[in-house]
Amino acid sequence: MISLYLFFLPDYSIFCAVTQGIYSRTERFDTMYSILSVTDFQSNVKPPSVWLNVQRDIFYKQHGLNMRSYIVSILKSVPVKYISSPELGFLKSISKRAGRRTKLVFRFPDNFLSDPSTNQTYSSLSKNLTFIKTIASGIMVPKIYIWPVTNDNYLQPPTSFVQDAHSAGLEIYASDFANDRIIPYNYSYDPLQEYLSFISDGGFSVDGVLTDYPITASEAIGCFADLNASKADHGKPLIISHNGASGDYPDCTDLAYQNAIKDGADVIDCALQVTKDGVLICMSSINLLDTTNVQMTPFSSRTSVVPEIRDTPGIFTFNLTWNDISDSSLKPKISSPLSTYYLVRNPRYTNTGKFVKFSDFLEYGKDQDLSGIMITIENAAFMAKSLGFDVLESLTTALNDAGYNNQTTKEVMIQSTDSAVLVKLKQQKAKYKLVYTLQPGIGDASASSLADVKEFAEAVVVDRSSFFAQSVHFIINQTSLLTDLQSAGLTVYAQVFRNEFVSQPWDFFGDETVEINNYAQSLNVDGLITDFPKTVRRYKRNSCTGLGNDVPSYMGNVTVGGLAQLLKNQAAPQAQPPSVAPMPKLDAPSVQRPPFPTVAPKNAPSGAAPPPGSSPSAAHTTAVSTCILLVLACATLLL
Repeated sequence: MISLYLFFLPDYSIFCAVTQGIYSRTERFDTMYSILSVTDFQSNVKPPSVWLNVQRDIFYKQHGLNMRSYIVSILKSVPVKYISSPELGFLKSISKRAGRRTKLVFRFPDNFLSDPSTNQTYSSLSKNLTFIKTIASGIMVPKIYIWPVTNDNYLQPPTSFVQDAHSAGLEIYASDFANDRIIPYNYSYDPLQEYLSFISDGGFSVDGVLTDYPITASEAIGCFADLNASKADHGKPLIISHNGASGDYPDCTDLAYQNAIKDGADVIDCALQVTKDGVLICMSSINLLDTTNVQMTPFSSRTSVVPEIRDTPGIFTFNLTWNDISDSSLKPKISSPLSTYYLVRNPRYTNTGKFVKFSDFLEYGKDQDLSGIMITIENAAFMAKSLGFDVLESLTTALNDAGYNNQTTKEVMIQSTDSAVLVKLKQQKAKYKLVYTLQPGIGDASASSLADVKEFAEAVVVDRSSFFAQSVHFIINQTSLLTDLQSAGLTVYAQVFRNEFVSQPWDFFGDETVEINNYAQSLNVDGLITDFPKTVRRYKRNSCTGLGNDVPSYMGNVTVGGLAQLLKNQAAPQAQPPSVAPMPKLDAPSVQRPPFPTVAPKNAPSGAAPPPGSSPSAAHTTAVSTCILLVLACATLLL
């Protein structure tokens, strides 16, 4: 049960405009709405029932205001189903006037405070629930009363508070739910998962929740409390991991892959890199500074600048051998792409897991209930020209050695932003599904560009920023890109889906399930690439799928541009989202790349590309150092 929750404002005749007091939320709705009296609320909204929360009754009495009289008068015209208060004395004072249709609920704010009407601490009252039952029919407690949290924000074992309340004959309601707060790391930033931990166990379920986001609580209760049978159906949308289960574990580690499979991914992925000694590995970045603690190891001095990759110094996978990378001092590092918002991932697992060779990744995929694997190849041209390493040949050899060329049960997808890589594989008559990754922020595509893409790929990966035009995180409209791609017969995979509430437009209410539902139902994409496979798998198991016209409103599609239109209609001009420029179009020149280069010989003559392990910048540094020494020698001779 979810109830509307109102705080009583005694001087309700004063007009006040409402402003946002929680700074993780947009301020653009400030002053749009006034505070309503209870009777005005009833007249304007016409809710089926109302929950009134009354606080500071004693304070109001000291100022000549009679809360009890006001509430009694309200009961005559407003369907008040619940009255809550943290003052047991107030509830007792109205218990005989409330009537049978109104339930009284004692609200626990904090263990360390005292109820001014009884002079007892809330901690002591929590141990005397049978006494509370003589006055109230229910209690409301902060959620930490039920699931305590450690100092480092992980769940402790649950208390017996729910069972104790039910044993005393009390209903129990949990409070303090909001999608845009940092919740315990056990929930992987998924607010729906938090609700389920309070309602899905029959002997442990609360009777209701107090929430800032009713849509998520409604989803949990109506569609996810009783999930459909667990099965990997591998139907649309495909669940494709992004660096494994990287929302909970370091990218591309054994833990990330094992848990991606456990969490229900249909496809696991590998971002392919190469080591100094030519070993193929899975690692989300070619730069070890991004994905490991390399700066804290003996390898920290191996920095170089490789302009073809990035303009800033890095320590690259091709600077270290596989034995170096397997060294006990080098550890993976969990990615936290939204750490600028102080949202870090699973700190207890920051440096856990083992690095994975590509051959081991292929073994992970063979014997599991997966529909396939996805391999991402970037910087292949650089490897060919500057390292003398043919990553495409090595990839094909590894797939053949693992038996992927002689089976039909697992689909192999090869993904790249470089069309030359896919063209080369197409020319080699590769048996694998070739996937072209579009640049982010594209709004539509020309017919000629789509014709070019279809020459070398049958699927595309599209960034979420390309599906909707946005202004200050409000969706303005849907672009035509998806229609263009689907009309061309291309399979469309959307990326990257994340649970953290700041990763989504305001229109999805900080709830990743709302976003997933819109991409699956409204946009009808073929697959979702996600850091959190278990969130998408749970979505695919929800009990509201297939209800057709009977699907509840909270599982319907969000109106595209609905919030922006509301601001346009009602907000002051300065509060409206700024206009956005048209998004760029995918055209043929942006798709076409120079032909894949010839692989430089590994034992190249002087002046040619350096072998694996020697970056161009390293060779350049050696040449510069040699010139400096020659100049110094000449200067000495002249002296």
